[in-house]
Amino acid sequence: MKFFVDTADVAEIADLAATGLVDGVTTNPSLIHKAGRNFLEVVKEICAIVDGPVSAEVVATDYEGMLREADVVRALAANVCVKLPLTLDGLKACRKLTGEGTQVNVTLCFSAPQALLAAKAGATFISPFVGRHDDVGFDGMALIDDIRLIYDNYAYETQILVASVRHPVHILQAAKIGADVVTAPPAVLRALANHPLTDRGLSAFLADWAKTGQTIG
Repeated sequence: MKFFVDTADVAEIADLAATGLVDGVTTNPSLIHKAGRNFLEVVKEICAIVDGPVSAEVVATDYEGMLREADVVRALAANVCVKLPLTLDGLKACRKLTGEGTQVNVTLCFSAPQALLAAKAGATFISPFVGRHDDVGFDGMALIDDIRLIYDNYAYETQILVASVRHPVHILQAAKIGADVVTAPPAVLRALANHPLTDRGLSAFLADWAKTGQTIG
């Protein structure tokens, strides 16, 4: 499974990228607003830090507008992945852009039929929002399971990018289902390494080591 970090905080991305565990980055207008910086500058900086896909979302809602904005963002770097909404105009723009060799992340997916349309439009990634799905009383991970089954039935190459991840269990469940990618906030990715027994064991080892009176190096 690939790990993308879901943030527009350049410092956070650089810190996590140094671990070698980050395969890409996803941003959206809300994350750009939170960062409080110029959208194009931020995307360009992120693309210089991370080799993998960096999703940059257009804000136009019409086909022609999406293509105009896509031309701007994909000119920033070779690893820009244009992010489009799951609307009919978005799917039309997806077909056009992927046909030109541009990576496209179709976002705001909340149903398996929507994901099927994105795959037929040639999307590089489909972003089902599991946390938001859970918030309104649906099972977000059941959605991932359905999409995986459909894509495998027809050998679609569109990668399932699990988004709106709220906690490490979402990542575990997505991995068990066989999702291709998960994108999560920095805090959730860091939480994957945490376990109280690891902390307890390390404390015990260090305490015993101190009693030996030795040093290394």
